[in-house]
Amino acid sequence: MTRLLLFFFWLPVSLNSQNDCLLGIGGKDHETIRRVFQLSEIQSENMLNWAAELQFRNEVFERRANTLLKMHAQSSPEDLMKMSFEYKAMLDSIQANIKLLDKRLLGIFTDEQYNLYIMLCNQVSLSPIYTTRSINEK
Repeated sequence: MTRLLLFFFWLPVSLNSQNDCLLGIGGKDHETIRRVFQLSEIQSENMLNWAAELQFRNEVFERRANTLLKMHAQSSPEDLMKMSFEYKAMLDSIQANIKLLDKRLLGIFTDEQYNLYIMLCNQVSLSPIYTTRSINEK
């Protein structure tokens, strides 16, 4: 029952996240991001620092979510429904953190890098993250 409820609350989160064109800072493909967008040394360093920040931010939510699941393993349907809303809020926070850090990196992209990002997102029919970009780094 717990898994079924979590599936129904996880599904909209994962479907919603498919609409955004995320770079995936904090994932396993830092090197791919660096190579595809030809990041400068400073951009690469920022990306790695932000990935560490993302991991730190999301560890808190992941621990809370795991604790919540363990505490409600044998709960009533009413308690499970309440727990599922708390769990979804934690997943939403994790997703917001991912988008925030991707937005930071996009903010320091050059025009060429950002245009490539937009083109790649359009090719896979995902919505690019629009951001006010700072002065281009050299």
